[in-house]
Amino acid sequence: QSFKLLGFLDVQSVPCARESVLYGSLGSLVVGLGHFLATSRVRRSCDFAVGGFISTMLGYWFYCRYSLAQQRIRQRMLKEGMKNRMLFEGSYLDPERNQTDNERSNS
Repeated sequence: QSFKLLGFLDVQSVPCARESVLYGSLGSLVVGLGHFLATSRVRRSCDFAVGGFISTMLGYWFYCRYSLAQQRIRQRMLKEGMKNRMLFEGSYLDPERNQTDNERSNS
């Protein structure tokens, strides 16, 4: 059974959504409690807690999505490199073969 935030955001299927909500709730608790301990104003502390939730959640969301995009780019480059390695291995286009041929001719 999946958990839907605001009725439409499925937290389990969207990458980084679960962690963003968890870190946002922790940020909300820290900011709200910290403001309450500093000022003893309940209503204002709740406002700060909501702001802390939104800012922490969005901050972690963008950080997580950025690192996920970087990881996908690295995976795509690695997959392409492995494909090229298998394709060119042993042919005259193989860079390792050119290096070994150059070393043999220098000796």
